This record gives sequence, structure tokens and C-alpha cells, in this order.
Amino acid sequence: MAQRYWDEVHYSQPTTEELKSKADRSNQQARKKGQQYDPVILEGRVIARSWWGKAWCANLEQYADYGSRLPRGQHYVRSGAVLDLQIRKGKIQARVQGRRATPYKVEIRISPLSEERCQEIIQRCSRRIESLEALVAGKFPEELKDVFTGEGGLFPTPREISFSCSCPDWAVMCKHVAGALYGVGARLDRDPMLFFTLRGIDAEKFTGVAISNRVSSMLANADRPSSRIITTAGWEELFGVL
Repeated sequence: MAQRYWDEVHYSQPTTEELKSKADRSNQQARKKGQQYDPVILEGRVIARSWWGKAWCANLEQYADYGSRLPRGQHYVRSGAVLDLQIRKGKIQARVQGRRATPYKVEIRISPLSEERCQEIIQRCSRRIESLEALVAGKFPEELKDVFTGEGGLFPTPREISFSCSCPDWAVMCKHVAGALYGVGARLDRDPMLFFTLRGIDAEKFTGVAISNRVSSMLANADRPSSRIITTAGWEELFGVL
């Protein structure tokens, strides 16, 4: 049967060995040109181990529209195909090795968090965050995790992400973009603060405002009597003292 112009072309998936071999050659060529790559290197097959890294990957996997490409992205990042990954405010730039000799250029943009939404999240966190160290380490109460990853949280939704890749794949999300996004999860293991950089948030200021709001709330309620205070008229009966 004759092929038509608009027919979808299916390519076989490069093996791990093929990707690694091409990635090695690309790295050698980059070094000869004086280019400095910051590759995503995994220890074993686990993509992310920290709370922030795992939460980033779990958030991606909630996107139904990207479901068919995410497993291929995992294959690419596990094969060492994400040769370079740069995370800046609202932007991810990557070079991802594919079938061709030259790595593909990937750019992913994340919409900035609105001031109103950021303030709402801070208010919800005010009585839960103890320090910047605890925030970065993901050491906070279980219910606070929903504040970050749930509806209206810190993690981006599909409508807040746009991307492009120099590859010929016409899919909504290609495997090279998916590999770069998973690479972000791995990179957050190394530096969780990059998540806040990406979202345009000063993490130190974020925690400072949350803690300050908690103190202000405590001071505002300092003069209000508590129902848990035992008065002198009631302690004798409570403890059985006659």
C-alpha cells in the first residue's frame, strides 16, 4: 500500500546500548568544542530518591495526556540520554540524545506562580513549616504534602507547561521532552532548591513569611483565654483534692 503524506510514521525504540554509545560520542564532541554539559546521571534505575524528586515525577504521571510518552522518557533518562540539563526561573533547557548523531534541543517553560496563589499556599503552610531545612528536606506533616502536590499547589499542572523539541516527532509531548522532565526529578535529588528556582519562588523568603505569619497569629491570640486552662476553682475537683 502506498504511504500518504499525513500517515503517522512509527520508529523503533533505540536500545539502551545504542543511546549510551551515541551519548558518549556526543559528549566527546562537546568536550572538543569546549562545551560544558551537566548530564543527568542515575545510580541504578531509580530516577528520584528525595521527597521533592519523587513528588515531581509523581506529579508528571498524573497527566493523562502525556501517558503514552512518559515510559519512553524514563527509558531515555535511565539510558543516560539527557546529556545536559539546565534549570532556571520558569525554564528548563536540555540536550537529549536520540536516534540521530546530534542531540536534540529541548526547551520547557513553566508558568510563574501567581502572587495570590503563592500567598494562599503560605497561609496554609504557616502552622506546619518549622524551618527552611525542614521544607527542603521534605520533612513536614503528611497533610501538608497535599498542599504542594494537590489541586492549586506548588507543582505545575499541564496547562502551566509548554515545551518544544528539535526532533521531528509531532506528538503533544515527545520522548525527549519526557526524558528531560524526568531528569528534573533526578536533579532535585541533588538540589531541591532548584524546584523553587523553577517556580520563581525565593524559598528562604517563603519559609520566613510562613513562620512570621504563625508568630503574628500567636501574638494576636495571646490575650484570649483558652478553654484548656484549669482555673483555681476547678483543679481541686479535677484531681480529687478535698
